[in-house]
Amino acid sequence: MFRRIGNAVVRHPIWTIVAWLIAAVAIVATAPSLPSNSDESSFLPKSYESIQAAQLQEKAFPSAFTPSAIVLYQRTDGGKLTAADLRDVTRISSELGEKRIDQVQKVVPGRPSKDGRYDLTLVQMDSKTAGQPEQADAAKELRDEAKKLAKGTDLEAKLGGSAAQALDQQDSSKRGEALIGLGTFGIILITLLIIFRAPILAVLPLVLIGLVSAVANGLIAYATKLFGLEANSSISSILIVVLFGVGTDYFLFLIFRYRESLRAGDEPKEAMVNAVGRVGEAIASAAGAVIIAFLALVLSTLGFLKQMGPALAIAVGATLVAGLTLIPAVVSLIGPKVFWPSKSWKTEPENARFAALGRGVQRRPALTAVVSGLVLLVLSLGTLGYKATFDLASGSMPKTKESMVVQDEMQKAYSAGAAAPTDVYLSSTDGKPLDTSAFDAYARKLGAVDGVASARMTQLNKAGTTADFTVTLKYEASTDKAIDAVGRVRDVAHDEAPEGTKALVGGMSSIYKDINAAVNHDYRTVFPVAAALIMVILGLLLRSVVAPWYLIASVGLGFGATLGATVWIFQDAQGHSGLMFMLPVIMYLFVVAIGTDYNILMIARLREEAREGREPREAAGRALRHAGPTVAAAGFILAATFATMMLAGNSLLSEMGFAVSFGIAVAAFVMAMFFTPSLTALIGHAAWWPGHADRAEVPATGTGATAVGSGPVRGEEDRDPAGRRG
Repeated sequence: MFRRIGNAVVRHPIWTIVAWLIAAVAIVATAPSLPSNSDESSFLPKSYESIQAAQLQEKAFPSAFTPSAIVLYQRTDGGKLTAADLRDVTRISSELGEKRIDQVQKVVPGRPSKDGRYDLTLVQMDSKTAGQPEQADAAKELRDEAKKLAKGTDLEAKLGGSAAQALDQQDSSKRGEALIGLGTFGIILITLLIIFRAPILAVLPLVLIGLVSAVANGLIAYATKLFGLEANSSISSILIVVLFGVGTDYFLFLIFRYRESLRAGDEPKEAMVNAVGRVGEAIASAAGAVIIAFLALVLSTLGFLKQMGPALAIAVGATLVAGLTLIPAVVSLIGPKVFWPSKSWKTEPENARFAALGRGVQRRPALTAVVSGLVLLVLSLGTLGYKATFDLASGSMPKTKESMVVQDEMQKAYSAGAAAPTDVYLSSTDGKPLDTSAFDAYARKLGAVDGVASARMTQLNKAGTTADFTVTLKYEASTDKAIDAVGRVRDVAHDEAPEGTKALVGGMSSIYKDINAAVNHDYRTVFPVAAALIMVILGLLLRSVVAPWYLIASVGLGFGATLGATVWIFQDAQGHSGLMFMLPVIMYLFVVAIGTDYNILMIARLREEAREGREPREAAGRALRHAGPTVAAAGFILAATFATMMLAGNSLLSEMGFAVSFGIAVAAFVMAMFFTPSLTALIGHAAWWPGHADRAEVPATGTGATAVGSGPVRGEEDRDPAGRRG
């Protein structure tokens, strides 16, 4: 099949390129624009308690709100607020409300801090657009107006709260995305120049993958609208690396094999047909494994993962089609001139280092397997100390950002949980009014919970059937301590609810608690399903039920080693309270899914070498010699691309950049180069049971009819008299 694809594309390269251009223009021109959403609560299903509590609040207390923005006032000299200062605060609050700023629904005065140095203005925004760009725009206008209104007074006004954090995150992420984009382009360009010493080959993948990126983004927009998925702002920067990282991998897989066919003496167009025919199955299988892994995220309970999975799967699907059609068409049209001005493509180098590594694996496969396996196992021990944190705001921007300054100052001046209090809604189950005489005792029980600063009944709905108890925690809403405390509040709220009533606990800490539960559920569901489906792909590729087991086990060890190393670096060495809760999912996307590519490429080459009549150990050594440079180049480019994220200046991107770059390096340089081939060599022919995918096949007549992965490549300089490469 892949040879037929190669034949069709190479015969009609112009039509292939024109078809891609027409498709790109049509898709980009007609694709819908999508709003982005970063509101955490919108990604949880309605079955979670925090969401049920939010729905009850809207029904029972439509005028109540959790502030989307908070204006924090203090004197410029740091002293206590005077009566005149408090009048200025009241005036500013009133005038802010009169501005009728878009998204702003209500502006009300807060209460002064106990030490008398701070005061607040609380701003309600439209809950339907929480986390979307409109609210960030409203926060910018609010911040500007508050500062203008404070001019001429002794007050300094600073804006915090979730909307202000979204605004500051937006500004901070622009730098991160710019670094990722520039780093991706720069690393691909420089690395390809070093490898091939050919400017055309260095620039070509950037141009072609840029075209694929436009098509993929349009298709993602269509899919998002068609299936009613959540549009998530976190996808864009990840998408850049997926497209260019995976696209460059497939480009390298193809170009290395094209060059090998040219060196074997094939005519240029036939060399490309042979390259697509030989490496097409490996590329398609690798892409299939990645797509399956990404689509498994549809099983997630979190909305942003449900969106991310199909979006990334579409991106990889588009890259796969380009790898089998667009790239071969363009390269075959240019021909060997693509390697200009270098002439090194004409002769095969000794590949001394990879040949030496291959000989080492061939001679001592048991030692290689044990050493590489132990390295992965020891690093995996770090996972035992893994802790998750939900403080995305401080993790995704510097502490100097205004919203972070407000958060820190509020924690000092008020209870740390004052900016996002927890609400316990007590409702009668029979529709009758609540017995108000039980309220004081219930509030005291809530207030006595470990981690609670205060608890009081704040309002009763008109029908008297639902009461709101405001619980202020001692900790900032997104911290581990707050999430643990809200769990204890839930236990007491449920257990101590008076007879005939039901309690629901809401607020940001409650939302984070439910996100934590949802993520843990997803780990137990998504990961095993993805692993099983990847094993099916591997089984179909290798015609074996044995090899997929140890291949997926090696990938699992690579994941554990990556998470363990990240825990040791950031939690233990740098003192972070935990790693960002989404980090294991991001690692799964790249280390498990994309890291499988390198295993597939290496094992496919090993099978090909075995089909030429070599014994398992010799086949492993030869596979490492010939596929090693491709895996090394692809792994280095992808790992280095992710490493640029560590320069973005915030802990979220630093953790993500380190974890994924380390994981890709482990997948390429430990798993694919040592662990997988050495295990395959040790297991021998049994690795391919019950099939015989490693048995020598009789080649078809002529080079042009060579079957995929079978028969020797003619004309190589190291062929022995028996027709095998030496």
